[in-house]
Amino acid sequence: MPDLEHELRKAVRGDVGFDVASRALVTMDASNYRRVPIGVVAPRDAADVAAVLEVCRERGVPVVPRGGGTSIAGQATGVGVVLDFTRHMNRLLSLDPGARTAVVQPGLVLDRLQEAAAPHGLRFGPDPSTHSRCTLGGMIGNNSCGSHSVAWGTTADSVRELDVLTARGERLRLGREWRGAPDGLRSLVDGESARLRTGFPELPRRISGYALDALLPENGADVARSFCGSEGTLGVLTEAVVSLVEAPRARALAVLGYADETAAAEAAAGLLPYGPLTAEGMAADLVPSPAGLPRGGAWLFVETGGESAGEARARAEAIVRAADVVDAMVVTDGAGQRALWRVREDASGTATRMPDGSEAWPGWEDCAVPPARLGAYLRDFRALLAAHGLRGTPYGHFGDGCIHVRIDFDLLTAAGVARFRRFSEELAELVTAHGGSLSGEHGDGQARAELLPTMYGADMVALFERAKGVWDPDDLLNPGMLVRPAPLDSGLRFSVLPREPVDVAFGYPGDGGDFPAAVRRCVGVAKCRTTTAAGPAVMCPSFRVTGEERHSTRGRARLLHEMLAGELVTDGWRSQEVREALDLCLSCKGCRSDCPVGVDMATYKAEFLHHHYAGRRRPAAHYSMGRLPVWLRWASRTRAVPLLNALARTRPVAWAVKRAAGIAPERTIPRLARETFSRWWRRGRPAPGEGELVVLWPDTFTEHLSPSVGRAAVRVLEAAGLRVALPPTLRMRGRPVGDARSRSALRLLTARRGRVCCGLTYVSTGQLDHARVVLRRTLDLMEPVLETGAPVVVLEPSCAAALRTDLPDLLPDDPRAARLAARVLTFAETLERHAPDWTPPRLDRPAVGQTHCHQHAVLGDAPDRRLREAAGLTGEPVGGCCGLAGDFGFEKGHFEVSERCAQEQLLPAVREAPPGAVVLADGYSCRTQLEQLAGVRGRHLAEVLAEALEEGSGEAGSGASGPFGASEASGASGASGI
Repeated sequence: MPDLEHELRKAVRGDVGFDVASRALVTMDASNYRRVPIGVVAPRDAADVAAVLEVCRERGVPVVPRGGGTSIAGQATGVGVVLDFTRHMNRLLSLDPGARTAVVQPGLVLDRLQEAAAPHGLRFGPDPSTHSRCTLGGMIGNNSCGSHSVAWGTTADSVRELDVLTARGERLRLGREWRGAPDGLRSLVDGESARLRTGFPELPRRISGYALDALLPENGADVARSFCGSEGTLGVLTEAVVSLVEAPRARALAVLGYADETAAAEAAAGLLPYGPLTAEGMAADLVPSPAGLPRGGAWLFVETGGESAGEARARAEAIVRAADVVDAMVVTDGAGQRALWRVREDASGTATRMPDGSEAWPGWEDCAVPPARLGAYLRDFRALLAAHGLRGTPYGHFGDGCIHVRIDFDLLTAAGVARFRRFSEELAELVTAHGGSLSGEHGDGQARAELLPTMYGADMVALFERAKGVWDPDDLLNPGMLVRPAPLDSGLRFSVLPREPVDVAFGYPGDGGDFPAAVRRCVGVAKCRTTTAAGPAVMCPSFRVTGEERHSTRGRARLLHEMLAGELVTDGWRSQEVREALDLCLSCKGCRSDCPVGVDMATYKAEFLHHHYAGRRRPAAHYSMGRLPVWLRWASRTRAVPLLNALARTRPVAWAVKRAAGIAPERTIPRLARETFSRWWRRGRPAPGEGELVVLWPDTFTEHLSPSVGRAAVRVLEAAGLRVALPPTLRMRGRPVGDARSRSALRLLTARRGRVCCGLTYVSTGQLDHARVVLRRTLDLMEPVLETGAPVVVLEPSCAAALRTDLPDLLPDDPRAARLAARVLTFAETLERHAPDWTPPRLDRPAVGQTHCHQHAVLGDAPDRRLREAAGLTGEPVGGCCGLAGDFGFEKGHFEVSERCAQEQLLPAVREAPPGAVVLADGYSCRTQLEQLAGVRGRHLAEVLAEALEEGSGEAGSGASGPFGASEASGASGASGI
């Protein structure tokens, strides 16, 4: 609608987006539903909101307010103009510690309010699991609750006053005693007071429908409270005054183990008299690993508070004594409590996959019943699931009788959708029979509004419609929600996806080889939209820099979804909208581990680039940095390294090279090593030792750019009693002779020389056909190694991650790929597993650094932590990403984002490091970023340990060489011995 867009651009100061990408990013929330809006407006202030309402009212275009887009019932989607409050109207306007109030804009993320309140000993009471990205406006719209609702209630309990604009442009200040009520609302309530006094169930988590009973005189005629939970259908919130509560000075967490979830549910209500802050429940099928939890098949997480740690612990221990449990534990340290809460908070994403990997979906995400009836309800609920042949994993707020669950509905076929409807209708009757509410937290939206007559009866629902008419007589605001709803089985987001398999390069083993299923992993819980990296987390660095939805993992997944749908994004793999969104993806793989459902956007990006540039010219950076191993080998073979280094330091030449190669002009071209690691190895290695054989992988970065890391690793591995060899460099033609151990002069003469390579640079730039060629050649070279039991030690974390995951995913039909992937170990893993009795030298120094993104996401760093601890290196690595991320930070147009990623955590940590601190950086990218942005030399852990060994012994490292390395030096180049 070009006229509408034109009028909005004239009328508002905020951002107006009617382009394909802007619309595609908000077609979905965290529900099963999808609606394509006309456009998106990010207002700057209330005047902008009023202008949007006026323009849209004149044209009869619906308006849909949207916060963080984490709604699970579909209420944050719409076909009109979507108001995005997260971009500009996201401020904390004031905080009054004395009055314990705060004035907030609707787009303010909850965690930002909590951070501002914490220094005053205060907090906002409700805290949904999405607290790091949900907004106050969304919480008010849904009347959100969270895990502490047993102590501090729902959002409605924390709202004092609301500034609201009606669809007809009236500005209202809502409060108690009918303050701000629109004309006609009081007379409506007065005429229906008897119905309002008897028509609502009494339970702590009744969120369904409009809270018209809050308007009764005995409830203070609280118009602001009544507005909570109206899902953007009555008015548009522009500002709120909210109450804060005093935060306990100390907390303790009692984790109570029970035989099953029913036992845990029945126990929860009995613990409420002890005044807990929380009483959360979850079963074993939601816990990837029960390590660290008490024995049991289900657990209650019961938090207590106190003026001191002792008081909080005493209250927790009293609850343990009162509880009839299988096992229990009390956790008082903050780190331990946070780790346990992360397990619970990630359940909303974890639950989207059943234990066997099949998909599960919301829709009946948060029914609530009186807490005393929760055990009985869960038994009946399980029976209903079984009757329909469905599975689900309940968890949630057991102390409030509120259950979250994702169910393995088949929402892809007509028969499956029909069963979804039948189950929904029967479950609504079951919840009502237990005196419950269809929604106990997330609202009705489209998922449950159609079934409100089951809970409230037709007359009460008709009253809801009349109330909507008082507030919004033109039905302009979020139509199809709460009243006159769209059918619960219409507009499902899966219906637009292709039914035929999509031809892809990766194997997607976790999704049955189905790329649309991989994209469906993103359910919209938006953990990627956090504005700060918590703890060791990495995801999503580009979003934290730009704050734009398209640069979040969720945003990119939404665009891929729309690309597959082909309705809005119509040019498939050639889509410029998708390419532009993926351009700032660092391929850090942080989402692979930090996303609760394991979205792997780095792999999706590589897949997209592979198709997008098929048969077309690629960006210059793909040829220069994407094929870096080729250029570096060429430079080494032609002995051109000194000349190239000199030219790279000549400004005009460097400028021309960077321009031609697509390298950011702000970058310095790294120096190449004058002697490669392999050449150093061949220069005369002493005789091999007698220890266990390990094969050291000469990755491109170690080989040509940081051979000191390889030399240091050899020194340490040998000191640990291991026998080091390098992979072969000759690839034999034909079948092995005899027993595969004998030599043949003819085979040696016809062998082909080559170098192993993980293919990382080809994968990250989407050159997947080339990557497969390189990886097959590598497997051919590695066959003699695979015939041994030797582990393969990879020093560069990104290369190790590529071998562990990309190799088997790209060559799923080659059994050698899985065998090599299983052999890959990091430096620390090798020492821990194959030299367990070796004691590293003690350094007793502080260390600072950042775990490499790929190591965090794919490999894990627990062995590294233990090795550092054994060596006396103290200090915790920071989270986030260094920002260089392979070729990303070098590519033209990426420097600013790359630098800001580094400034988030890594560079401040280095600047604030204590004197004498060791700067650890196992990844070449991380070391380069540190050198170029901070002038600091980061070192691989192997280098630090090798230096300590030299200082301790005063002698050069003894040499050793295995069968691969010895034959390479002799001229057979590794073609032998095996």
